[in-house]
Amino acid sequence: MALELLQIIKPSGEYVESLEPEISEEELRRLYRLMVLTRTLDFRGLQLQRQGRIGFFVGCQGQEAARVGSAYALKPEDWIFPAYRETGAMLLRGITLNQLMDQYYANADDVEKGRQLTNLLGLKALNYVAGSAPIATQIPHAVGVSLAAKLRGDHIVALTYFGDGATSENDFHAGMNFAGVFKTPTVFFCQNNHWAISLPVSRQTASETIAIKANAYGFDGVRVDGNDILAVYHTTREAVDKARKGGGPTLIEAVTYRLGPHSSSDDPRRYRTDEELAEWKRRDPLVRFRKYLEKKRIWSETEEKQAQDDANREIDQAIQHAEQSGNPAIETLFTDVYEKMPWHLEEQLRELRKEKGSE
Repeated sequence: MALELLQIIKPSGEYVESLEPEISEEELRRLYRLMVLTRTLDFRGLQLQRQGRIGFFVGCQGQEAARVGSAYALKPEDWIFPAYRETGAMLLRGITLNQLMDQYYANADDVEKGRQLTNLLGLKALNYVAGSAPIATQIPHAVGVSLAAKLRGDHIVALTYFGDGATSENDFHAGMNFAGVFKTPTVFFCQNNHWAISLPVSRQTASETIAIKANAYGFDGVRVDGNDILAVYHTTREAVDKARKGGGPTLIEAVTYRLGPHSSSDDPRRYRTDEELAEWKRRDPLVRFRKYLEKKRIWSETEEKQAQDDANREIDQAIQHAEQSGNPAIETLFTDVYEKMPWHLEEQLRELRKEKGSE
């Protein structure tokens, strides 16, 4: 089972009708518009970094279906532990474009006060935990929260995202082992995009698949076409339902591809071929989903243009808002460290204010 790859929508837009999940036409269109918004935000975010308006950017071009489809399978009370490429999941969960853009700019309205890299945004009210730059650290955290829920009798699930590179980290194996032993309601969602920055997945593991690694820890591993949003939703929904009913964890390997650079600091032309990129562009998740919607006669060229125009307009408004907010106050460098600021930090704050001419 860990070797099979579930696919509902083919790259041509043809689909397996018997496997279609029950999603209304209105919701299908909403999910596609969200994928368009995520893709557009990728292009605009990289432009902002190249223009020097933000300092760093991490995109998710080519992986939109994996994020949106998986997050759509969750309930609001479920917890999400992201890596750093989960923009679609953020927006679906309820994080606004303004909040996201404020975090990109690290401005005065940034809920994280400029302390995190781009896309490492978290909001407790939405059960969306802040990401972390170190690889795989979110995995044991997700297991811990799901174990706590099990002990308390809360019927919630924790889903954690990570890439193929994270499966070589100790935290991956510790988290998987713990989840297997205690049958925690955890969904491990690995986005196998074939490249951990410049290291190909063939150099990452000798296992035939990533999903098969779950067997060693005593629970199910499944593979899904990560560029097929319906297959991703179907697979994740089954894993979430099983976990919620006490069936324990599942490892999902979503086979996808990063079409863009690893980050704004990366040049993928140095380690992958144009032929490989062209092959995966033919499997583009947005093109595939749009063809599916067109075949079902619930999407048109007019709606496509409107979706693109709306995405750019909403991003323009968020950028304008972010650029009017100014920088975080100097005092925020010293807050959230101690409940009551100790004398040595008060002294440093006074010196900084004096240096900045504000005292």
